[in-house]
Amino acid sequence: MDYLPEIYKEFQRHHPELSEAYGELAGRCLQAGPLDEKTAELVRLGVAVGLSSEGAVRSHARRALAGGASKDEVRHAVLLALTTAGFPAMIAAMGWLNEVLDRGG
Repeated sequence: MDYLPEIYKEFQRHHPELSEAYGELAGRCLQAGPLDEKTAELVRLGVAVGLSSEGAVRSHARRALAGGASKDEVRHAVLLALTTAGFPAMIAAMGWLNEVLDRGG
């Protein structure tokens, strides 16, 4: 993945052992079940929308696309959050997603 937020890079520099452990935990969570990487990232994207986490929405949208999801699939994952997370969370996430899709933001 080419893009990493500066705050995450700073975390990696200051706590390389924790960053490595966190990455290993994420990999083990994925391996613990039958979901493929694309589907797992779409699930993580939905969770990020529910948390109204701009950074996580952007990150998991990028990762879902890198994992093989289409732009339409990623948009649909965000849209599905409407009835669970609510309109404000979904519409904010759609804006962040559009910036990722349109401008690589």
